[in-house]
Amino acid sequence: MQLRRVVVTGLGALTPIGNTLAAYWEGLVSGRSGAAPITRFDASKFKTRFACEVKGFDPEAFMERKEARKTDPYAQFALVCADEAITDSGLLSDTLDRDRVGVIWGSGIGGLKTFQDECIGFGKGDGTPRFNPFFIPKMIADSAAGLISMKHTLRGPSYVTASACASSNNALIDAFNAIRLGLCPAVVTGGSEAAIYEAGVGGFNALHAMSTRNEDPATASRPYDKDRDGFVLGEGGAAIVLEDLEHALARGAKIYAEVIGGGMSSDAYHITAPHPEGLGAELCMKFALKDAGLAPTDIDYINTHGTSTPIGDPQEVKAIQRLFGEHAYALNISATKSMTGHLLGGAGAVEGVAAIMAVHTDTVPPTINHFTDDPEIDARLNFTFNTAQQRTVNAAMSNTFGFGGHNTAVIFRKYR
Repeated sequence: MQLRRVVVTGLGALTPIGNTLAAYWEGLVSGRSGAAPITRFDASKFKTRFACEVKGFDPEAFMERKEARKTDPYAQFALVCADEAITDSGLLSDTLDRDRVGVIWGSGIGGLKTFQDECIGFGKGDGTPRFNPFFIPKMIADSAAGLISMKHTLRGPSYVTASACASSNNALIDAFNAIRLGLCPAVVTGGSEAAIYEAGVGGFNALHAMSTRNEDPATASRPYDKDRDGFVLGEGGAAIVLEDLEHALARGAKIYAEVIGGGMSSDAYHITAPHPEGLGAELCMKFALKDAGLAPTDIDYINTHGTSTPIGDPQEVKAIQRLFGEHAYALNISATKSMTGHLLGGAGAVEGVAAIMAVHTDTVPPTINHFTDDPEIDARLNFTFNTAQQRTVNAAMSNTFGFGGHNTAVIFRKYR
């Protein structure tokens, strides 16, 4: 069958470095760190006492107090950035066939705050089960997609993908496939996460996965740097409106970029550690290139998973060097988690928006906080350290990998 072409017509973002698309992109290009001491709770007894929190967010500025009380922060983030992307796209109209427009969202954890608060409340009681009637609807990860679909009366397929930190890239790939197969004329996709609470910080601390650079949070996320010591937890989300090209052209929509390929693989190695040689990472990038019909030399920029962990960063670099060969030295590479922190299930969406904007503006956002080269990582590669770079970006790849060995890559190209 003839596959449909899929384009990006709307973007939205709510991140630790900007609460709108414009503010987020400005924060990326200027190299701003979103890391600071945790304000959400008293973290003084935790190994890590800082994170990349969303700043100045008041859910009641976007929804009624009653609605806010019925939704977990991860779902509030989803609603807000989806609203921005839908408005940006101009998709909604009286002639839109809402029976076929879908919502495919990604979240690795879902309502962690809700789950934590309800369990603490029960534990402090006398054993009598007194739970909020909205406990389950607020907690479950699929609520975000349902709430977006209900708010905008979108009756197409609606669900959430959960593959740890690869969740929203998986959602994006599912949305891409739904449109190019002709199942939907448009899909609202993206991802969100809200895990900066005691359970989230404590759980990742127990895994020894997060940075403990408490004396200097702003420089703690330092992908590819010799002295990196773990990731910085982030929160927020991003939304992307994908649309059938003919549908977009018929209504005169603006087009940011075209989605041309997606790849998925499994490490089949370890529940939390990546494959030491990056075999799964290489496979998903290889599959994405094949799906897009591109050669490695066609890619100009890779937004890497780049979490700032000692074992994670080198394996992705190894995979890139094997797959791209000599062209690896002509690429721009950057890890925007150095600014936003790691948004877990929302990472693919937030970083996908960064890759789309790089294609749209011919600007590569930087990897900030680079101080010392790591002898285990080839310094000849262009990691776009510390300062954004201008270059023609015809095609960009965005990688996200998750606990469980889930690997994803998506490719965006200039619309022609």
